[in-house]
Amino acid sequence: MIKPQILQQFIVSPGSEVNLKNYVTDWTETDTAKELGKDVIKERANEILAENRKQLAAAQELLYASDTYSVLLIFQAMDAAGKDGTIRHVMAGVNPQGCQVYSFKKPSVEELDHNFLWRYMKALPERGRIGIFNRSYYEDVLVVKVHPEWLGPGQPAKPDKAFWEKRYEDINNFEKHLARNGTLVLKFFLHVSKGEQKRRFLERLNNPEKHWKFSESDMAEREHWKDYQKAFEDALGATSTKRAPWHVIPADRKYVARALVADIVTTAIQDLGLEYPKVSAEKMAQLEAARAKLEKKTNGDKPEALLESGGENAG
Repeated sequence: MIKPQILQQFIVSPGSEVNLKNYVTDWTETDTAKELGKDVIKERANEILAENRKQLAAAQELLYASDTYSVLLIFQAMDAAGKDGTIRHVMAGVNPQGCQVYSFKKPSVEELDHNFLWRYMKALPERGRIGIFNRSYYEDVLVVKVHPEWLGPGQPAKPDKAFWEKRYEDINNFEKHLARNGTLVLKFFLHVSKGEQKRRFLERLNNPEKHWKFSESDMAEREHWKDYQKAFEDALGATSTKRAPWHVIPADRKYVARALVADIVTTAIQDLGLEYPKVSAEKMAQLEAARAKLEKKTNGDKPEALLESGGENAG
């Protein structure tokens, strides 16, 4: 529903050097958007989201029935960028049985005793399902790059450039392996401005119903804003590939972010060219026999007129 040339501007070109200042956080402030007006854009974004929910529900059913591919959605962002809300709104229409969400927190002692990809491998979606990582293995080249003391035992106290390049290489090889084995990987960086993060933090502090969302660590990590921006730039540039590109989604306007993500996900699954399984001649014969048996009136069947009139024993 969104023109490909519009979506293209949000994709990080493989091998490119990323400067997040070149990516807008509020798409309504672009020249193209100003011509339309914010009210029109909001209305159109909500229409796109609603239509994509319907199409995504159908695409998910086909994904499950075909049992050929799995889909992995990865969401990374600064605090308060809207990951939870985006996931909730985009996936609102899908069948919960075909979707799984994992939110990765601080690794356990057991997880730290394995390679950094281990805990994520265990959570990968099986064929026919959509898996969502709310934060992911990219935390291991983001938050620990800002805080190398959190790397865990057996890791260097002061990791050098080569250390991070090897991790980027491991991630790229991991995603290459996933793609080769039928997993569609879609990666989204919700790009929020520091000013909008401040506004959302204040909203949480001023609204008693949102106090539970606020953590002291949110303020602590905000002090490292520049370091995080640099870590994101390095990771996006090193790990955006043709098979698993990064999408930098302007997140200051939640309705814009949700519409973009919904359209990208729906279109990508539809482009897999999935089909419902073909039924063999033998199976078709069984289906026809079952239909004929059900449609044939037997002595044990109650007359339809009696059922409709609410006669004796009806219901």
